[in-house]
Amino acid sequence: MVVTFKEESLMAFNHLFLKDYVDGGMDTYAVYRQADVYDHIDYIITQYGLLHNNTVGNHAYEKNGSGYTALSICQEFYRNGAIYPGNETFEIDAHVDADCIEVYPMYSLTSRDLLQNFEVHFKRLICIKITFVIKAINLQTVRHRELPDCYDFNVIITFNNQAHSGRIKVELESDVEINECRDWKVTGASAKQIYLTVLFDCLIVITCITSFTLCVRSVIKGILLMLEYTKHCSKHCGKDTPWSDKLEFVNGWYILIIVSDTLTIIGSILKIEIQTKILTSYNVCSIFLGTGTMFVWIGVIRYMGYFRKYNILILTLRAAFPNVIRFICCAGIIYLSYCLCGWIVLGPYHEKFRTLNTVSECLFSLINGDDMFPTFKNMKQKSSLVWIFSRVYLYTFVSLFIYMILSLFITIITDTYDTIKQQQQSGVLMSELQKFLAVCKDLPNSGVFRLDKSNNCILNCCINRCREQQERLTSEA
Repeated sequence: MVVTFKEESLMAFNHLFLKDYVDGGMDTYAVYRQADVYDHIDYIITQYGLLHNNTVGNHAYEKNGSGYTALSICQEFYRNGAIYPGNETFEIDAHVDADCIEVYPMYSLTSRDLLQNFEVHFKRLICIKITFVIKAINLQTVRHRELPDCYDFNVIITFNNQAHSGRIKVELESDVEINECRDWKVTGASAKQIYLTVLFDCLIVITCITSFTLCVRSVIKGILLMLEYTKHCSKHCGKDTPWSDKLEFVNGWYILIIVSDTLTIIGSILKIEIQTKILTSYNVCSIFLGTGTMFVWIGVIRYMGYFRKYNILILTLRAAFPNVIRFICCAGIIYLSYCLCGWIVLGPYHEKFRTLNTVSECLFSLINGDDMFPTFKNMKQKSSLVWIFSRVYLYTFVSLFIYMILSLFITIITDTYDTIKQQQQSGVLMSELQKFLAVCKDLPNSGVFRLDKSNNCILNCCINRCREQQERLTSEA
């Protein structure tokens, strides 16, 4: 509802304040004559003064004491300049000055009278910015038993003339501030649903705090056991413990639950504050709740690990992860080199290579086989040398990444999958830690794991195993 209200309000502002505006024509909306610039500014001033009579929404001016805030018109231009394109000579002062006027919502003077003392310096003009504030209330939330929000739309209309190409592009932007309404009264609706939702959110927060505490306790216990195991192996066996065995003591699923619980707790608290109109941080709340929900559902895969055939995905991802990271680092360097080359060489001739961000998006689409023909076709043939270079550039990139790098990437995954599948069929190889635990005669269900602090199966197994190895080496010698 918040997003819909903001988008439709921006569309309404385009139709209210931009002369002869047509939906979808913002990219080509521009003025080309000096008279048109004055006409558009005059139209904006007139529509701003007649806002109450024109709008079909609940838009209003911002209060400033007993009156309303003014509409501000500012032009930015070079301080001094003499430009003679015919003689190919110019003299320019790069310092930028600003000239502003304020127009208050009144009906006694026409917009033409207000613009008499406002002269636009077209030869030195950089831009004209018209700013004003419009307030509105989003009433559609009342139907869902939620209190409405009050919006402050900071509307900015820019006449952009930085290129000095004879085309002044007109843009309308709106920065939105969502605030709590001051005095409100809602009749005919009950707040029971709001209280039940807040109560449910509080229950979620308590559950996540409990889960967070238990998982942190388990992780700490695992780390302490890892340190104890490493210490005694180093002392009695005389060798360091590999990282693969150390990581066996830290449950990665617990780490994932801790992260998801943290995000869910923060997002739920923000959601409660939004519902009670203490805060209006919708974007921050959605990021926390959305990411937390994603991690929660990823954690469901953990329970599939109890089934041997379904566990192959987890084992494949875990085994292939180191090789995939190393492969991506190498391929990323080649990808970055192509991005920089395309941005520098093809940027002036192709819209998709105009910025480094669009270059990366375009090349990533080519790797996935999307939008390939338009990328080749839209290359401007103004320079034969650059056109030939673009063909060599695109063909080599497609051939290298689709036929070689992408195939190698898939091969890494499939080889790891085949290895895991063969291990499941022939028996999983035991690690050093698993072999070490297999020596213990007292299994976890024997009840002798923790008779006291000094009697520990792990330590006894370690000591006995080291002694057996030493005796075996002595007998062989």
